[in-house]
Amino acid sequence: MANAVKAPASQLEKVLNHQVANFGVLYIKLHNFHWYVKGPNFFTLHIKLEELYNETTLHFDAIAERLLTLHGQPLATMAGFLKESDIKEAQGNEKAEDMVRAVVADFNLINDQLKEGMEIAEKAGDETTGDLLLSIHASLEKHTWMLEAFLGNS
Repeated sequence: MANAVKAPASQLEKVLNHQVANFGVLYIKLHNFHWYVKGPNFFTLHIKLEELYNETTLHFDAIAERLLTLHGQPLATMAGFLKESDIKEAQGNEKAEDMVRAVVADFNLINDQLKEGMEIAEKAGDETTGDLLLSIHASLEKHTWMLEAFLGNS
């Protein structure tokens, strides 16, 4: 019976570490966008991007600490984040609307992965991790809706 629980827990650790990497890269990407946004929406986006990277910090830390609670080892280097993450770095030359589109795409990608993570947490009998992933999912979903509205896509 212990082996039946061990496999999902190991899989769950991989899911959490993947999100540590995603949020690590996203954190830097959001800073890049915050620092380099230009144009008529500068003030709106500058503030929003700061809000997003501050929240990303909380998610990043919560996931890493959950992994530590489960006796896992979160990635903790940029090289590790870049190798594991599905989030791509900012190019450094994006226009304001392209920045918003990139954040929406990143949030959608992460949210799809969080759903998978919730399923894995449920199979592992880990409600705490499932709840953590659900709360992050809900937050990113709301931000996605708002950013889509900003782009005129809602």
